[in-house]
Amino acid sequence: MAESTEKRPDGSITRTNTWNGVETGEPVLVNVPRELRLQWVFIAHGRNEATGEEWVEVRGGRPGESKRRAFRTELIYPVSSKRGSKLVGPSLEAAPRLSMHSPQPNQ
Repeated sequence: MAESTEKRPDGSITRTNTWNGVETGEPVLVNVPRELRLQWVFIAHGRNEATGEEWVEVRGGRPGESKRRAFRTELIYPVSSKRGSKLVGPSLEAAPRLSMHSPQPNQ
């Protein structure tokens, strides 16, 4: 999926459909006790250009639900971080996933 960036007309909010190696629709974990048991997919990364505040938008919840929520970036983890009921490893903010796509050499 190609990266898409959306800006508000006043330029204060920027949203992108990729962030630290995660693309829209990919499953993620949210490190909040009540949310860790639920299923979430990444929707977008947001940034307030005026204040520097960042967040990640997700959709999901219990099976069959489609709630839309936003969380601080340090609370978002790859699905592979869950071992039983605990998270192991760093968040996606601390350790972005590397892209599997290598840049094409100039011809």
